[in-house]
Amino acid sequence: MKTLAHQARHLYAEAMRTVDVRRTIAQHVLADAATLTLAGSTIPLDSLDQVLVCAIGKAALPMYAATAEALANAPLPHRAVVVAPEMPAVPAARRSTDGVLYCRGAHPTPEEHSLHAADAMLALLATATSRTAVLFLISGGASAMIERPLDPKISLAETAAFHRALVSSGLTITRMNTLRKHFSAVKGGRLALAAAVAAVQATLLISDVPSAAPDAIGSGPSMPDSTTLDDVSEILRSSRLDLPPSVAAFFRSPLCVETPKADHEAFSRAQFRIVLSSEHLAEAAAATARKLGFHTVIDNACDEFDYREAAAYLLDKSAGLAHHFARTCLISTGEVSVPLTGDPGQGGRNQQFALFAAMELARGHRRAVVLSAGSDGIDGNSAAAGAACDETTAGRAAQLGLDAATALSHFNAAPLLRAVGDDIVTGPSGNNLRDLRLILTDDSESV
Repeated sequence: MKTLAHQARHLYAEAMRTVDVRRTIAQHVLADAATLTLAGSTIPLDSLDQVLVCAIGKAALPMYAATAEALANAPLPHRAVVVAPEMPAVPAARRSTDGVLYCRGAHPTPEEHSLHAADAMLALLATATSRTAVLFLISGGASAMIERPLDPKISLAETAAFHRALVSSGLTITRMNTLRKHFSAVKGGRLALAAAVAAVQATLLISDVPSAAPDAIGSGPSMPDSTTLDDVSEILRSSRLDLPPSVAAFFRSPLCVETPKADHEAFSRAQFRIVLSSEHLAEAAAATARKLGFHTVIDNACDEFDYREAAAYLLDKSAGLAHHFARTCLISTGEVSVPLTGDPGQGGRNQQFALFAAMELARGHRRAVVLSAGSDGIDGNSAAAGAACDETTAGRAAQLGLDAATALSHFNAAPLLRAVGDDIVTGPSGNNLRDLRLILTDDSESV
């Protein structure tokens, strides 16, 4: 039988294979000679002259590819702007072909490409008429990939510094994106405003945020915003964000205006649907775990906990399960918080969590495997998606002259995990459904 570590890696791989982006989008974008169906709503083609597609985020390429395949069945022209981390076939920052403009999306910090992409998307949407259908394909990572400050005097360098301050702040993704939405000319529903005259707008979402906050996905460029200027003020007051002076001044100025809400006319012919989320990812992992004979439990209660608190919670829960069942698999999705200090090394929240949990296992003389990996295939500033560790990880590192506690204190888990072979490297997945954490136990097997 394969070791627990191999089984944990298999569960992650199978879960990722199950949540296939192209297959999912194909279920929600349908076209034939007479009709176009977007997110369950069917529109007669004789009422339309064109379809405009805006695809943004880590899953933008497969989302658009499935959409283009469906639209090829309709005798109706479509144009698109696709903003993604990877470019199709060519490494150039921008590529235009057959009415489709591809822009390389910067992440996690906006770059010049982000400004070009935002302008291209606004220009595309400005061509909408009352005989236009607009389809937004939004996935995680979009917040950095398109950007244009509401205050034109704020420079790209200052905008990037603002985004870096958010990423290292320890704020939840919902609170970070509250600030991003009110800062930007293309977030918080403002892309929807740009196409307000369209006959119909539809938004398909691949979610990398808590289920209660769909408008936080990619900072909600096409969604009515549930957050307010009062929320912005509270976040700025209660957090210790080191903002560039120009950005701090913007949030106090009349240029910082309220985002459009659900009762705005722009959303009267709009619909929204989450087509993939971390819940789908968890269920996919659970189905495979059950086939392998594990007693399986999904528990997402520690979503957005500090990584140390999340590890304590999940390890305690796993220990309780192991008292009653021979083989257990505890599944948790979402994200943990890793507030950064000093000059961080190489790694990300998944490797930080997995290495910390491994040290806790060793301290408690417990046998288990802890896997934590991002569904986007990238963990922080490392080349890994995450790691699969056990109670021997820190000891094996020590034999190589590497200290796990030091790695954690310097947020430098990636080199250590790579050295001991516990890292998980997949490359960008073309998906983004938050993170998957697994804790596996088996009282009959040597890990």
